[in-house]
Amino acid sequence: MRDEPRSGCAINAAVEALGDQWSLIVLRDIVFGGRRHFRELLSHSEEGIASNILSSRLKSLVAGGLLTQEKAERGRRSTYSLTEAGIQTVPIMVALGSWGMRHRPTAPELTVRARLLEEGGPDLWENLMDELREAHLDIPRPNPDWPRASALLQAAYEQALT
Repeated sequence: MRDEPRSGCAINAAVEALGDQWSLIVLRDIVFGGRRHFRELLSHSEEGIASNILSSRLKSLVAGGLLTQEKAERGRRSTYSLTEAGIQTVPIMVALGSWGMRHRPTAPELTVRARLLEEGGPDLWENLMDELREAHLDIPRPNPDWPRASALLQAAYEQALT
């Protein structure tokens, strides 16, 4: 990833950071799948990402400030965590999912989360981002008594599978 975008255009800068299909898929799997280790990301990839591509994208996302990597001791796994910039990709992914539902062929069980996030609107997105801040940045959720967005999304996915 380049340190400076090719131009001062905000859309260009975002596309350079997020525009690669695999980078967005890796972020999706961390945000919505709770996957934080290389092997989890590799073995549970719906799209079948190759290990060299995954390694490259993780390095790029760390270098770009969207993830951090906690180096593990010998024999242990490195853990990847979202940064605040990574967490703030949630509304972008919601928009992409909404567009994909309308304009591309999709599988119902893999679209249910996108539909729920679209219908839930910004309040649901903020709830999810607060959960991610708690899990990745150790910032307590401001409303700990509220139902977890991740539980709602997971329940909808499991119901779609039946």
